[in-house]
Order: sequence, then structure tokens, then C-alpha cells
Amino acid sequence: MIELKKQVIEYAQKLNSTNLSPLRSGNVSLRVTNDDVEGFLLTPSGKRYETLLPEDIVFLSLKEKYDNLKLFNSSLNPSSEWRFHQDIYLNKPKAKAIVHAHSPHATAVSTHGKSIPAFHYMVALAGGDDIKCAEYATFGTTELSKNIIEALDKRKACLMSNHGQITFGVNLKQAFELAEEVENICHQYIIALKIGKPKILSYAEMQKILDKIKHYKKA
Repeated sequence: MIELKKQVIEYAQKLNSTNLSPLRSGNVSLRVTNDDVEGFLLTPSGKRYETLLPEDIVFLSLKEKYDNLKLFNSSLNPSSEWRFHQDIYLNKPKAKAIVHAHSPHATAVSTHGKSIPAFHYMVALAGGDDIKCAEYATFGTTELSKNIIEALDKRKACLMSNHGQITFGVNLKQAFELAEEVENICHQYIIALKIGKPKILSYAEMQKILDKIKHYKKA
């Protein structure tokens, strides 16, 4: 499990080095499944990512709730956002890794509490014809987790109102790259809105795009 913990550290530190999420903000997790373990590795709470060591990464089971935070293999508490990581893994079998970031442009757009429409076909990278924004709830709560699961319906990325963004993928590389894409899309959307109301691609066109992306990935 040491190598998996090192992967979590690598991408947690990339949150800082790429300016996707500063200092201690954001968090990263990786699903762990084998004969003995069904759970996920998660960055700890309150520690700067540049100082992380493998023993700092927390393992949480998918089979237990942590109202009293039963911890495994770490002297540190898990990220305060552990709940939505657990719920995404429980509700999204294809989710093998999760990245949550307070990236500047995604966070700015999220403060309006609105979905990002199909102003650009790259919106389809999130899995649908828009990027939804989960309704606001206090961080770390069951309510926030529920809102995120709703916003991720048929999608693998969403904004979190007045908070940031979250993505998942088949591995940390894919989840992280999608978070970078969402941040870029949000930046472009902000620029587009400065000019005026952007043209929105039709539902029919976005279905074509989604189909092309699906087949492109298979190729």
C-alpha cells in the first residue's frame, strides 16, 4: 500500500505545484480494493501537502461510517471532506480516484450556484451537456455529500456552490487532468461572459459530441 500512498502524495502536491489548489485546500483520494481491503486512501486534514509522508495518508473503509472517525494506519485525521469521497465511491463504481480542488476560476463560477452550459463542446468532458453545480451545504456534512452525488448524476465532474470543484476518474492521472480541464473551461466561461451572453450549443449537438468523445476514447 506504500506505493499507492505515494501516488496520493504525488497528486496532492500537484494541487499546489500547478496552482490548482493552494496550501492545504482541496484533497485527493484513491480507491483500494483487494481480497482483504475495500476502502480508500485520503489526504489528511490540516497538513501542508509539501510535507506529506506515506504514514500521513489515511485509509478509510467503504463498509463503515465514521461519525466517530475510526482511523487506520495514520496518526492524523482524514480530510474533513472524507464523507463525499466515501459516498462517491459507494455510488460510482467506475470512480477509482477523486480530486477536489478550490481552483480559482471554478470556485469563482461556483459562487453563482449555476451550471455551466454548453458554451463550448469541451463541457462534454464532464460527461453531460452541462457541468452541474451542487447546491451549497456546509463542508464535511451529509447534506453536501448528497448534493454532490445529485450533481454527479451521469457525470464525473461538478462544481460545488461557493466551494470549488470535484472530479473522479479511473486513476489519479485522469481525475487530475479532468480537474485541470474543468478549471480551464471555467476560465473560458468567465471570459466569454465578459463579452456578453455566449451562444449555447444545442442538446442535439452535445449528444453528437458526447458520442464522439465516447468513441474517441475507445479508439
